[in-house]
Amino acid sequence: METITNRPFDEIAVGDSCQRKHTVTAQDLILFAAASGDHNPVHLDAEYAATTMFKGQIAHGMFTGALISAALAMDLPGPGTIYLGQNLSFRKPVMIGDELTVELTVSSKHDSKPVVTLDCKVSNQNSKVVASGEASVMAPTEKMTIKAPKLPEIHIGA
Repeated sequence: METITNRPFDEIAVGDSCQRKHTVTAQDLILFAAASGDHNPVHLDAEYAATTMFKGQIAHGMFTGALISAALAMDLPGPGTIYLGQNLSFRKPVMIGDELTVELTVSSKHDSKPVVTLDCKVSNQNSKVVASGEASVMAPTEKMTIKAPKLPEIHIGA
């Protein structure tokens, strides 16, 4: 099992950052559609999506948002983080096969509460920003290293 360590509020400084990478797959789109209930054919039907202005299947916008959530939960601040809010602008479509990099940078810390604001940017393999915004989280106050739960393998049948 993978172990993950958080960065508690007292160890976080303005300017701290992290990166997390993910390559988008067709299975990602199917799983996200199943979990979210968003079955828009532009995400799931290659034939239909080819007729749109995107000329192919695109990922759900909030799938990209979920990658930001993963970076907050797993990297900065990490385990124990409570997501308080997010503003997010989708700038370019995300296609199957895109190699995305999520970058979080601490922009401010609250004086008396363990609240941290982070600039969020998601870029593709061509360094084009596909989404950007700002997240507000309650950072953990105690350092911890935990074992990340192992997820079951999920296979999608045709």
